[in-house]
Amino acid sequence: MIGYKEITEFLNYGIFFYALTIMSFYVVLAFISFRALQRYTRNEKNTYFDDILRSPLAPSISIIAPAYNESLSIVDNIRSLLSLHYNNYEIIIVNDGSKDDSVLRMIEAYDLEPINTMECAYLNHKPIKEVYKSKNPAFSKLLVIDKENGGKSDALNAGISYAKSDLVACIDVDCIIEDDALLRMVKPYLEETRRKVVAVGGVVRIANDCVIKNGRLLQVKLAKKWLPTFQTLEYIRAFLLGRMAWGEMNGLLIISGAFGLFDRKTVLEVGGYDTSTVGEDMELVVRMRRFMADNDKPYRVAYVPDPLCWTEAPEELSIFQKQRNRWTRGTIETLLAHQKICFRPKYGLMGMLSYPFWLLFEWLAPLIEFTGLIYFAVLAILGWIDWQHFFILITLVYTFSLLISWIALLLEEKTYREYTQGRALLKLLFAAMIEPFVYHPITVWSAVRGNFDKFIRRKKTWGEQKRKGFKAT
Repeated sequence: MIGYKEITEFLNYGIFFYALTIMSFYVVLAFISFRALQRYTRNEKNTYFDDILRSPLAPSISIIAPAYNESLSIVDNIRSLLSLHYNNYEIIIVNDGSKDDSVLRMIEAYDLEPINTMECAYLNHKPIKEVYKSKNPAFSKLLVIDKENGGKSDALNAGISYAKSDLVACIDVDCIIEDDALLRMVKPYLEETRRKVVAVGGVVRIANDCVIKNGRLLQVKLAKKWLPTFQTLEYIRAFLLGRMAWGEMNGLLIISGAFGLFDRKTVLEVGGYDTSTVGEDMELVVRMRRFMADNDKPYRVAYVPDPLCWTEAPEELSIFQKQRNRWTRGTIETLLAHQKICFRPKYGLMGMLSYPFWLLFEWLAPLIEFTGLIYFAVLAILGWIDWQHFFILITLVYTFSLLISWIALLLEEKTYREYTQGRALLKLLFAAMIEPFVYHPITVWSAVRGNFDKFIRRKKTWGEQKRKGFKAT
């Protein structure tokens, strides 16, 4: 008969090997990211973006920005998009049934008038109320679509349906986009000759407390509050160490909904965004990859490590937890919808490595960690804990977590150095030290709640996300 000692020993070794496996993965990803960043920064010195700007061969781009109750900042955000450094692009603002005066503000600021125009293609979306174009030639790039509320993915489908360009850049309208963002994001489409580039993702950074005026980022500053500071550290780690490596291996499964550039033809072929999921950004990328693999077409999902997009992070704990809850539900929905690709050699690295990684270490890791805490509490009550083994494991995990965060900050300092103030760097280093005890438990609990809401409460709504908005400083 198996006793408690055998069960305890089995679980202890299971947790240990699980932790060892995930740490090994992150070490490999960090090494790949380091080499890829070195190569990228070296090649950037030989890139002449002015040539891309003037080149007639540069593909046309439609920037699609859904807007819902954005009246406080919509005018400045459009002004920022109109000033991007690119030759052949259009801006499509999709007002997704806003309850405020967003449309009125756009009409007044940009001299808009209703026009009769047909959709270039059709994707599933809610009815269109009106389409506006500016009477002022200075704003000829701007198109405004006013539609019934259907959610972000529905609004993106409407924008893609009216887009005329080769590529579509799907962004959050309240994000700050760098002036040269399109030039850098389009580069993989021009360089790749052997495979079709179906999507390109870029780095997203936290803009809380940065100096912003008229929709332009003037000075980068670290957030004053601790919650967005932890998110800044998390974003640096995730984008520089995680997505950089997956992009290098062509195994990237997600492109941030804040800013992504997609091949419009491929998006139309797969049917656009799925309006039934709250993880529309990840689901679209996986579906596009699956479509290309099913049709035996060589393809690539590329990644650009330059800080090109700045977004507002939640500063209130309740809003942050809702965001992470939604991210968890979106991940679950995507993984379940495309479970047939798991360990299928037909889908290459995506099926053999990317999908299993997301399954074991993105979806299940918080559940395993939470279950492990309950298991530890039970053992503590029963007096069955091997304290020496416990402290060794905790020290190992904490040291590794700290090391990974500091490596990410080191790469940030050696490459883009956005946070140049000494105090900012010290604050990020200190945040890495206390993150496992302060911030990480919140993210784990939010993920657990996301699983509960998905499978028990059957929650499907996206939910409203309140934002403070960027104020001129």
